[in-house]
Amino acid sequence: MARRAPPSPPAPDANAADHSRRLRERIDAAIAMAGGAMDFADYMALALYAPGLGYYSAGQARFGPGGDFTTAPLMSALFSQTLAHEVRRILEAADGDTVLEFGAGTGQMAADLLLELHRMERLPARYLIIEVSADLRAEQARTLETLPASVRNRVEWLERLPTAAFRGAVLANEVLDALPVQRFQRTENAIHNLAVGVDGDGELCWRPQPADDALTSAVSDIESDLGGRLPPGYCSEWCPSLQPWVAALGDIIEAGAALLIDYGYPRREFYHPQRATGTLLCHYRHRAHDDPFFWPGLQDITASVDFTAAARAGAAAGLDVLGFATQGNFLAGAGLPGIIEERAASDPNQAAELAQQAKPLLFPDEMGERFKVLGLGRGLEKPLPGFGFTDHRARLSVKQD
Repeated sequence: MARRAPPSPPAPDANAADHSRRLRERIDAAIAMAGGAMDFADYMALALYAPGLGYYSAGQARFGPGGDFTTAPLMSALFSQTLAHEVRRILEAADGDTVLEFGAGTGQMAADLLLELHRMERLPARYLIIEVSADLRAEQARTLETLPASVRNRVEWLERLPTAAFRGAVLANEVLDALPVQRFQRTENAIHNLAVGVDGDGELCWRPQPADDALTSAVSDIESDLGGRLPPGYCSEWCPSLQPWVAALGDIIEAGAALLIDYGYPRREFYHPQRATGTLLCHYRHRAHDDPFFWPGLQDITASVDFTAAARAGAAAGLDVLGFATQGNFLAGAGLPGIIEERAASDPNQAAELAQQAKPLLFPDEMGERFKVLGLGRGLEKPLPGFGFTDHRARLSVKQD
């Protein structure tokens, strides 16, 4: 299977190359232990999360101009400030006192969101961050050190979900795309699991294997939704951990809402004939490509989110599907234009700058269309304004009681 490496990628320095080599040794050992072919989900988990070696577990720069990619919270504080307004509404509707953020990156979204909630006099009693990377946890703490003590003292770090149910808001911005996925290929008469092996030259390669029952059943469900078989040779991804990840939210949300923000599609668009090579996407020094075997540990590896699967998992867990919208429409409905108007009224010189900051967040040819927002919740009587501008729940084909 052809792979597209990043165009003219800058070579890593000696320390980074050695870091990747050490991770590769661990990957090779795992492949040998698996009998010569390791499931891609296991490879992706090692490449991203292996303690001290995985992309999110080591110390290299990941976000912003000096890293490999940027995120909406790093583009403009407007993103987090707008989310803060929706979080305030969720807290009030749920009579809640807790915000839970998954994978807080640099901590910038948490900082900007908490400052905006502080300005609105609606700070939560607790702001929980689930972060498995000790390195990222330290970076987040450094970012949050700039906040007033009365604000930052509300932040707590966890390594896993709390066991007690809570009332409040859950935020996951660019989290689901980093859940490890399985790769599969449809043939004329079977489904193959595209595992990872080592070729005769010692390079990592795809190694087709018979699909197990879980993957075969998942692809069968996908094809049932599509109304027919995928064409022979079609390759794509399935995320086995998505359903349990969402189900766990159903276990802890007593009242409130989760906002899942990521790039992806409803199922019928995810497995469209035009995406016959899948949605796997890697980032290295702000260059996007589709070779997950390029410098393991030094690049991000992601796959688009099947939002139909996420919404169905939420419904199965007893959560209401509150809405589904593009990021641009969600931010518009949640009040971003009003925030710009308010800021510009107090300082007219800011108007042009704020409008420029909003463009990549809202415009269809940038993040506004590519990123989507799925709302899942329980016990909210009123709809969330973020889904009031446009709501595409019908595209998800999810049945609810």
